[in-house]
Amino acid sequence: MKFSTLFSFAVLATASAFTQRQVGFSSSARRASTSLNMVADDAKVILVTGSSRGLGKSIALELGKHGQKLVINYVSDGSEEAAAATCEEIKALGGDAIAIKADSSDPDAVDNLMAEAVEKFGTIDVLINNAGITRDTLVMRMKPKQWQDVIDINLSGVFYCTKAFFKVASKKRTGRIINISSVVGQIGNPGQANYAAAKGGVLGMTKANAKEFSARGITVNCICPGFIATDMTAELDEAYLKKVCEGIPLNRLGKPEEVAGMTRFLAIDPACDYITGHTFNVDGGIAIGV
Repeated sequence: MKFSTLFSFAVLATASAFTQRQVGFSSSARRASTSLNMVADDAKVILVTGSSRGLGKSIALELGKHGQKLVINYVSDGSEEAAAATCEEIKALGGDAIAIKADSSDPDAVDNLMAEAVEKFGTIDVLINNAGITRDTLVMRMKPKQWQDVIDINLSGVFYCTKAFFKVASKKRTGRIINISSVVGQIGNPGQANYAAAKGGVLGMTKANAKEFSARGITVNCICPGFIATDMTAELDEAYLKKVCEGIPLNRLGKPEEVAGMTRFLAIDPACDYITGHTFNVDGGIAIGV
C-alpha cells in the first residue's frame, strides 16, 4: 500500500477510533451469560477508558456479554447519554455497568475515577487503556497543541490510569492491564508523528510495566489493531476501500468484534495467567515481520 493511501485512510480508521493462587480468573469467568441475563458469580470489575462509543464500546459489550461488571468511562458531557445507553446495553446482555466521567489526561481526575469505581463495585480487577484521539497533519504543519494533545491522552493518560490502577491491584496481588495501541506505533504513518510516537510509547510502557508489576501478580499486555471498519469507513467509496484492502494481506478491514474478542481473552481467560509483556496484533497481517 502506498503511504499516501495509508495516511488518508488512517485519518478515518484511527479516529473512530494473575496470580499464583489462580483465584481470580477461573474457567467459569469466561462463560457467557445465560438466557436469564445474570451477572457471572465470579464476574470481574473491568474499567475500559473511552468506552461510550467506538472500539471501546465494542470491547465493553463483549465483556458484558460474558457477565462481567464494567466501568464505562467517558470524557465530555456530550458523551454522557451515549455512556448511559452503553450501560443499559451491557445490562441487557447479562452484565452490569456504571458510567463515570473523567479525563484520562488529568491525573487528579483519574484518581477520582478509580476511587468512584471502587466505591461502586468494591474493587477493580482489570484495566483496559483504550481512550485515544488523533490530530493528524504533516510535521511541518503540526502545531505544538496538536502534538501535546495526542501525547497527553494517548500516552500520559495510559500512564496515569496504570499508576492509579496499580495502587488498587497491588494490594490484592492480582490484576490485568490491557493497553490498546496501534499498528501505527509499529510501522509509522505519514501525517501521524504524534499518534505514532504516543502509540509506540505505549508498546514500550507495556514491556516495562510487565516486568515491574510481575512481583505483584499483575500482568500487562498490549493489542495493536490494524484498520478497523467503522461507521465512517462505511461511507467511503467501494473502489477506494478496495484499494486500501489491497495493502492488507487478508484483503479486508478488521471488525470491531475481532479486537474485542482478543481483548476479552486477555482480560478474563485463565489461559492468560502466564502471559505478560506481549503485544498481540489484530491487523489482517499488515504489520507482519515487525
